[in-house]
Amino acid sequence: MSKRFYITTAIDYVNGQPHLGHAYEKVVADTIARARRSLGQEVFYLTGLDEHGQKVQQAAMAEGKSPQAYCDELAAAWKRFAARLDLTNDDFVRTTETRHKRVVQAILAKLHAAGHFYKEVYSGFYSTKEETFLTEKDRRPDGTFDPAYGEVIRLEEENYYFRLSDHQQWLINHIEANPAFVQPDYRRNEVLGFLKNNVLEDLCISRPGSRLNWGIPLPFDPAYVTYVWFDALSNYISVPAALGDPGVPEPLRQTTSDSEQPLEAWPADIHVIGKDILKFHAVYWPIMLRAMGAPLPRQVLVPGWWQKDGQKMSKSTGNVVDPVAVIDDWGVDAFRFYVLRELDIGPDGNWTDAGFRSRYAAELANGLGNLVNRSLSMLKRYRNGVVPPISTELEPEATRVVAQTRQLLLDNQLQAGLLCIWSLVNRANQYVDQTAPFKLAKDPGQALRLDQVLYNLAEVCRVLAVLLWPFIPGTAEKIYGQLGLAAKPDRLDQAGWGKLPPGHTIGTPAPLFPRRDV
Repeated sequence: MSKRFYITTAIDYVNGQPHLGHAYEKVVADTIARARRSLGQEVFYLTGLDEHGQKVQQAAMAEGKSPQAYCDELAAAWKRFAARLDLTNDDFVRTTETRHKRVVQAILAKLHAAGHFYKEVYSGFYSTKEETFLTEKDRRPDGTFDPAYGEVIRLEEENYYFRLSDHQQWLINHIEANPAFVQPDYRRNEVLGFLKNNVLEDLCISRPGSRLNWGIPLPFDPAYVTYVWFDALSNYISVPAALGDPGVPEPLRQTTSDSEQPLEAWPADIHVIGKDILKFHAVYWPIMLRAMGAPLPRQVLVPGWWQKDGQKMSKSTGNVVDPVAVIDDWGVDAFRFYVLRELDIGPDGNWTDAGFRSRYAAELANGLGNLVNRSLSMLKRYRNGVVPPISTELEPEATRVVAQTRQLLLDNQLQAGLLCIWSLVNRANQYVDQTAPFKLAKDPGQALRLDQVLYNLAEVCRVLAVLLWPFIPGTAEKIYGQLGLAAKPDRLDQAGWGKLPPGHTIGTPAPLFPRRDV
């Protein structure tokens, strides 16, 4: 078995409810995963939850629950959220799982034995809210700290630290030699600017168990638990390691039973992460991997953030978008389409309810939905649903769009992919207007011409279903169902022209995106 294409999202901190940013990141990763499957690749898509830390411990106590019980309840809600987004994740990691803890402790033991950690007393400022130590650099000009840090206290505490600066020049060289390692380019430049203008401070990796006991104990000093990054970031490799992945260094890799085929996924092909955690994924993580002797991921891909009506989303101001409410009202494919069509991977986006309704009406209901419904309805009405002989009038346009979409999917250009696909939607709707099959149907002498038009329209609908499957899979499968095709439109090699067989009887047309009073 060859290496799978391995894509991950960031694991979400369990102390909260899913929001638009979480949904967008997961849909981006899912679309890339589906696209790679459509292109014939084996894929492993991982998402999950970060369940340790002081906030979780405190929140559980406030509710009179054990941290594990608290996490179990929230994990169930997050898994339901993933299902509502129609994700095809192959695994769902939780950092409280034994398989994850075992690998994290193996990493810590290996690095400690190799001398990568040291113990030192820290004296300074600490943000309880953000669970992080602060330095003078974090002060504002007036000497205060940003209110986002919450209460800042003075703290003196002994902890373990990971040496980062020893690897700084190596990381600069790696990023410069591998331009695709961080994308988009301006995020790569941001990381290089940070590395070239700052000396990396060593990373605190522990908390005393007396202050925080909800974490993974250090294997070499059980009086401490590992803190945040060696726990959270390691999820990307702990799952492959737990599944016996030969790409993971042997001391970390778990053995699988004779009946199990080891997963071959590492190194990750893409980490999809938010820009707020770019430094941790593009600086800390590659250094951690180098220290443990593991191959580096091939790309850190950084989508932007969403605003609502031009403002930062905030529960206190009420300008939030609840993805589940949108899905309940409009359907999951309408949600997936809007976030992928509205926002390219990289820049920040702005959700407006009016913009959502407009795209739904113009591009989904009146564009794609109208094309499929009227094409198949005319085939049903004029030919009893029986597919006429093959005609190739729209084949050149369809072939061009398929080739362009294939390359755009390989390049993770999702927004551009949808724009390309919609050029075929628009061309086919224009073709209906130009050929006027409803007029042809009135003239018996135009029967052959009507056959040609009806075949081109039905075949375009089939090709569109194949192209759209990575983006709006439910809709793609509905189109295939209305065409009376039993297979799934989940392989791009099925987008070649002429695969809708003459004499085949289609199913029953039905609106894909019912028009709404918007």
